[in-house]
Amino acid sequence: MNRVLFLEDDLLFADTIVDLLQENGFEVTHAPNGQSALDATYEQKFDLYLLDINVPLIDGTTLLKELRDSNDTTPAIFLTSHKDKEMLKKSFFSGADDFLTKPFDIDELLLRIKALLKRVKSDHAECVGLLCNDNTHKRILYNKKELDLSKKEYDLLVLLMQHVNNTVPKELILDTLWSRGDGGSDGALRVYINRIKQLVPQINIENIRGIGYKLVS
Repeated sequence: MNRVLFLEDDLLFADTIVDLLQENGFEVTHAPNGQSALDATYEQKFDLYLLDINVPLIDGTTLLKELRDSNDTTPAIFLTSHKDKEMLKKSFFSGADDFLTKPFDIDELLLRIKALLKRVKSDHAECVGLLCNDNTHKRILYNKKELDLSKKEYDLLVLLMQHVNNTVPKELILDTLWSRGDGGSDGALRVYINRIKQLVPQINIENIRGIGYKLVS
């Protein structure tokens, strides 16, 4: 079930949209102001942000820019009564993926949401807990913060994530990280495993003796 954070200060309108989304299988958290929306992002991870712009405490564009500056790549759609081009530009510069002007057709909203989530899913690998692979930009984030990984560390962690809770044989890892004769060895592999563990001590990578390694979720 996709989780949606919905920022909207018009409570009657919010109730309508929340009911619509829930009827279509979404789990919705409604925030009536920008500060409560920001607080919600600290408490859980969302699959989509639906944001009004003119809301109390923190406006929608400022909120999204702050989230983007903290490496939050969650897709976002602005739902707003603004119609001028300057606001449209400001919305996209703040990090929006789409923009829908009120009043809008309910079916169009659902189509845009589904299209955006489908595109994002194709661009991004599945998350393993708080560990997420941004395949488009070739980076991995833990709890929304980018990890400082070398290319081989990135490739190794992606491989483990793709086989989460299953042992990845050392032979497969070595073939993935090194071409033949390129210096791959058990010792070099242990160095990369230990480096990842130091960067993210919260994750559990098990050494299955004599066989390979397993990322445990």
